[in-house]
Amino acid sequence: MDWKIFNVHGKDATIAWDIIKEYGTHEPKQFVWHRTPGFGDTNWTDIISILRQHDYKGSIDIEGFHDPVYSNDWEMTGQVHGLNYLKQCGGRDFIPN
Repeated sequence: MDWKIFNVHGKDATIAWDIIKEYGTHEPKQFVWHRTPGFGDTNWTDIISILRQHDYKGSIDIEGFHDPVYSNDWEMTGQVHGLNYLKQCGGRDFIPN
């Protein structure tokens, strides 16, 4: 089956593997925090490489409003960092031959 990707959301997460190992994923402690790209555990260089290998030409829409650190007054700071981080992971700006 062929798949077509139409939209990519730029989200990240920090996972507390020590909590998962001790308590599992159901209770009693929080084990994951949603983050803006560049502040979590996601390997965006690999993701962008895979997207390019499959001829993805769309955007990556950065989602930062749920980041526990870069929200409210700090949200734009996080968004700009996320944008610059994703550009770096993707080889910066495209330079045609």
